[in-house]
Amino acid sequence: MKLFCAQVASVWEDPQATLNKVEPCIARASRGGGDLICFPEQFATGWDPGSSQHVQGIDGAITGRLCSLAQEYSIAILGSFREKTKGNPRNTSVVISSEGEIISTYAKCHLFSPASEDRHYQQGNTIATFPVGGIECGLAICYDLRFTSLFRLYADAGVHAVLVPAAWPEARLQHWELFIRARALEYQVYVAGINTTGINPIDIYAGCSMVADPTGGVIVRAGPGEALISCELDREYVERVRSALPVTRDRRDDLSPAQETKRQGKAG
Repeated sequence: MKLFCAQVASVWEDPQATLNKVEPCIARASRGGGDLICFPEQFATGWDPGSSQHVQGIDGAITGRLCSLAQEYSIAILGSFREKTKGNPRNTSVVISSEGEIISTYAKCHLFSPASEDRHYQQGNTIATFPVGGIECGLAICYDLRFTSLFRLYADAGVHAVLVPAAWPEARLQHWELFIRARALEYQVYVAGINTTGINPIDIYAGCSMVADPTGGVIVRAGPGEALISCELDREYVERVRSALPVTRDRRDDLSPAQETKRQGKAG
């Protein structure tokens, strides 16, 4: 499967302008033989943990335009938007097939409480998987990278790659690479981190989108500015890595917390 990662800066709180801006990226990925192109977290508006602007349903203008673009250019698209619910909105990723049909959605499970995202958004509770180009993929969003249990669920579900749209700030960029490589290595999957870039009212971002392979090695990486990077994901390679080093087979799920023991000694 040929994957493209579009590291773009959003036109702040202007979905129509942003979607117009990224259409050439979609066209270029299609011409380059791409099976799937991925965009950063809430890319159409820019990630804002407290914003209620442009909240819309799964059939709203943002996903509608993405469906049209996917069909027009015959390439699957991973986007991200603020999804309307009965309560607070969800921070949701959506995957659209090359035929323009929605095939998967994922709501961010771990909300970024240091920026009060948990006060303004509703957390998701389930994983999401989908096939594209012979690769079974899973979805995570930004802060989810810090929580290894989510990636364990994906590994147990048999995915070959986890795709992570993000708005990861420049100040913690060293953690970004560390987590991407660690999650790929420990669960023997490809992990693609698709980050935003530029300066907006929330923070400063420095890109560095990357894809790590099942051994934890980085196979492609963007710089700090806007970029479109690509790589091939190989299902058979994932299976060879897992066969050569069968860590899942050797994992123990029967361990218990240590029991507190009372130390006895002589008085006095």
